[in-house]
Amino acid sequence: MEPFPSPLESAKFIASRSKDVFVDEEGARRVAESLFDKAAAAEFGLEGWKSLHELNPQSASQEAVDWVFLVDTLNFSFWSEREEQRYLVKYKGKTYSGYWSLCAAVNRALDEGIPITSASYFATMTLDQVRHVFRSDTEVPIPLIEERHWVLNESGTVLLEKFGGSFLTCVKMSEKSAQKLLRLVLENFPSYRDEAVFESKKVSFYKRAQILVADTWSVLEGKGDGFFDDISSLTIFADYRIPQVLVHLKAMMYSEELMKKLCEGTIFQSGDREEVEIRGCSIWCCALICRHLLQLYERKGQDMRGKINAVLLDYHLWDYARDHREEMKDVPFHRVRCIYY
Repeated sequence: MEPFPSPLESAKFIASRSKDVFVDEEGARRVAESLFDKAAAAEFGLEGWKSLHELNPQSASQEAVDWVFLVDTLNFSFWSEREEQRYLVKYKGKTYSGYWSLCAAVNRALDEGIPITSASYFATMTLDQVRHVFRSDTEVPIPLIEERHWVLNESGTVLLEKFGGSFLTCVKMSEKSAQKLLRLVLENFPSYRDEAVFESKKVSFYKRAQILVADTWSVLEGKGDGFFDDISSLTIFADYRIPQVLVHLKAMMYSEELMKKLCEGTIFQSGDREEVEIRGCSIWCCALICRHLLQLYERKGQDMRGKINAVLLDYHLWDYARDHREEMKDVPFHRVRCIYY
């Protein structure tokens, strides 16, 4: 058995046997058509990662790579039990929620002189220090604080013992291969091993590991150590927002029974069949959208393989979800509290 199964192969297997989640090939084609004009714009490309998001590092330095590693190590579980009670962080006159509250808290700590992105610091952080750095500006604390504490200690220790204290060492060791870097992360950082068993077969999603590789590519602007010629081998990052967007856009459908559970606010466990189907089908659906999009450009005589991939599609859909939250309220997201997403 392969130690790290491919998320794309896993997704194809899950989608072919799914009972409560269905990929609509025609719907995926329509989404591709709607993206046709947008996909050629600069915002859809690599530039958008910095230009559209003020909290992301704007340089392509070792410090920026270490910022990306820290943030993606903690990039999980930001959803609120109740919409009116949320973990929020105020930074430079703005209030941030969700994933951006994490980025704001990291930048706030750096501004306060706390070396939060340094492995020698976060490898030995106490729980109280973690609570202080990620303190909320509301009554609601960041979810899974104890899990965040041990993930930080574990990851920092690995960086110090094996990679000279910087994730940039891993990046250099990957020799400009996204797949090599993905494997290095999975082999060395246990908290990134986002896997399940589906119909007696080990399957994978690797949401945080893949987004770490993708964000490294983005922060380094696809140049130098960040020139991954196989970046298009990554899939989308299966979280709780992307499936919601795909159902809203009618590229994916839920059974009545699953929709009822979601509407009731059922909390699933990581590895539950429904949760595995939602995540696997999302990956497969986005692979089809990418394929259709590339075919549309091909028909126009344009080879867009260097400009369209699942990473950029994920970035686009994730931003779409944030910008269209009100319109998407009729589609509930699936709730899971875990360290994988």
